Amino acid sequence: MRAFNNMVSGESYNINDPELIEIRYRTRDNVDEFNALSARAVTEKDRLVRTIFGRVGENVHFEKGMRIDYGCNTHIGNNVFINFNFVLLDCARVTIGNNVFIGPDVQVYTAQHPLDPETRNRHIGSARPVTIGNDVWIGGGCIILPGVTIGDGSTIGAGSVVKHDIPAGVIAAGNPCQVKRLCAADKLSEIIE
Repeated sequence: MRAFNNMVSGESYNINDPELIEIRYRTRDNVDEFNALSARAVTEKDRLVRTIFGRVGENVHFEKGMRIDYGCNTHIGNNVFINFNFVLLDCARVTIGNNVFIGPDVQVYTAQHPLDPETRNRHIGSARPVTIGNDVWIGGGCIILPGVTIGDGSTIGAGSVVKHDIPAGVIAAGNPCQVKRLCAADKLSEIIE
């Protein structure tokens, strides 16, 4: 369990540790089974989602085409919809809040690799957690990088690359993703306080 504990705590770890490889294989087998199911196999899909991820709330829906690294490091709240072709490299904790909508082709990365080629070639990695707050909408084609927190009630525009924290209650977009404006005026008092 040493490699796994190092990985989830943000320390350097050997990506090819046999324990980590086994967890990834098990997860990918379950993901492959999920992706092969009929859209109508709702009960079986739900069972597999609950097997793949560390915690899954109520009313969570995944479309097919997902690719998941570990799964066990991800906690998902209630009323979550994740569209086609979701990619998740959850070497560190990923938290997805309640009432979250994630568009197609979204990628969430916690994995980091060294900039030094010699260290990288020894398959040493590290990871930083990602947190997606409650009531967040992430547009299609977004990439969320390691260590990012997206605040409650924010919207991330399609195609954005999120490399820094996004505060609560804003609309943000671009590469790099930047705050464009506050959300609806009736929420301003909650955001400012």
